[in-house]
Amino acid sequence: MPEYKVIFHIDETNKWELLLGNVRNLLNGMDNEKVIIEVLANSEAVKYYVKNPDSDAIINTMESLNIKGVKFVACNNALMAYKINKDNIIHFVEIVPAGVVELVKKQSIGYVYIKP
Repeated sequence: MPEYKVIFHIDETNKWELLLGNVRNLLNGMDNEKVIIEVLANSEAVKYYVKNPDSDAIINTMESLNIKGVKFVACNNALMAYKINKDNIIHFVEIVPAGVVELVKKQSIGYVYIKP
């Protein structure tokens, strides 16, 4: 059985719901397939990784996808640019030094790139 690898890239806060819907649709559509999914946020989109009661619905959706194996990643350069303290990030989010480097590395090992 083949293994599919996908990296979703988001850099706009207004696209989070669309992106999470795309991830859910992919998981549902490939229910019996092996799929590795990473969601990389950079630029202003990293703001949605901040613990915030106003964002509970989106954070709950992210957490349920994370439980299903979806990896969520934040660009450290963007966190610094928006003065976001790493201690304020949702616990399951991994931080990488640079989002663009993460994209290059993932694509070079066969990840499909999707940007809603």
